[in-house]
Amino acid sequence: METDERREGVAAPSAGSAAGRIPRQLWVEEPAIRRRMPDPVRTAAVRAVLIMSLTIIQAMVAFLCTVAGSWFAFPMVLGGVAGTVVATWSVLDVWVTRQVWNQRNGVVSVPSSTARRMRRERRAARRAARAGARREARIRRRGEGRLSRA
Repeated sequence: METDERREGVAAPSAGSAAGRIPRQLWVEEPAIRRRMPDPVRTAAVRAVLIMSLTIIQAMVAFLCTVAGSWFAFPMVLGGVAGTVVATWSVLDVWVTRQVWNQRNGVVSVPSSTARRMRRERRAARRAARAGARREARIRRRGEGRLSRA
C-alpha cells in the first residue's frame, strides 16, 4: 500500500487491474499561510541574505587561511570584521524598511458606522454653532444701527 492510499483509506488494487487507480497530481496548489512581503522589504531582505552569505564565506576563508598559515589570513580577518558590520547594518535595514512600510501602508483605515455617525454629529454641532454665531453677529449689528439712529 502506498502512502497516499493509506492516508485516504483506499485498498491497493491488484497488480493486473488498472481500475480503481487514483491518478496522482504532480503539483498541488496550497494557499499561502502568510501574505507576501512588500517589494521594498523583500528587496532589503534579499540584499541582507546575500551580504550575510558573503560574510560567512569570507569568515570561512579567513579561518582556513589562518589554519594554513597563509599571509592572506590577516586581510581576510579584517575583511570579515568589516563584513560583519555591514551584515548587521543590512539586517537592521530590513527591520527599518519593514517598520516604515507598515507605518505608511500597513493600516487600512475604514471608519465604522459608529465613527461615521459621531463625525456627522460633530460636524452638525459645529455648523449649528457657526450659524448661531452668525445670527448673534447679525442681531448685534442690527441693534447697533438702531441705537445710533435714535
